[in-house]
Amino acid sequence: MTIGLYNSYDPVNFREAHRRILARAGPLALAFEANLATFGFPFPGELSTPQGIADWISTTTSIGEDGSYLRELTLKGRFQFFPTVRKGFPPQLGEVVLTTCNPDPDKKKSVDEICAMLLDGKSVCLIFGTGPRGTPKEIFDIAPNHLDITFGGYSLETCTALGAVVAVLAHRLKQSE
Repeated sequence: MTIGLYNSYDPVNFREAHRRILARAGPLALAFEANLATFGFPFPGELSTPQGIADWISTTTSIGEDGSYLRELTLKGRFQFFPTVRKGFPPQLGEVVLTTCNPDPDKKKSVDEICAMLLDGKSVCLIFGTGPRGTPKEIFDIAPNHLDITFGGYSLETCTALGAVVAVLAHRLKQSE
């Protein structure tokens, strides 16, 4: 399972919001045995590797044991970054599942269906929009699967959604062992 963070903030300047969501998502991925990938994050040129990004974030946060969890995730090769997606997500990340409070009825999957994919050995990349408006329409349209974990289409703040979705899936998977 991969946590995919789609940049819906500033496409040109690396902002505080980018740094904070990475500081939060790294420990979450490590805690629940997931990978972490970013899409379209405008990392400064000097931060051209996952390790460089993790090391820099660890000097700017107290989240996740002062960034050590993100660094540990990176050392394990479980943090990657990609440019902005235009036509599709990298196939090596697996089946794309957009997390949304407004799923397309034809693409909507249940928690059990996503877990069944994972239990069948398929990779799954959960896409989370990181900006105040979520993911852009073109990402909504190209994602073949949509997942809403709430009981009624409730919009959750990004970090709340990250924690809730990943924890629900991880615990459901543990129950299936």
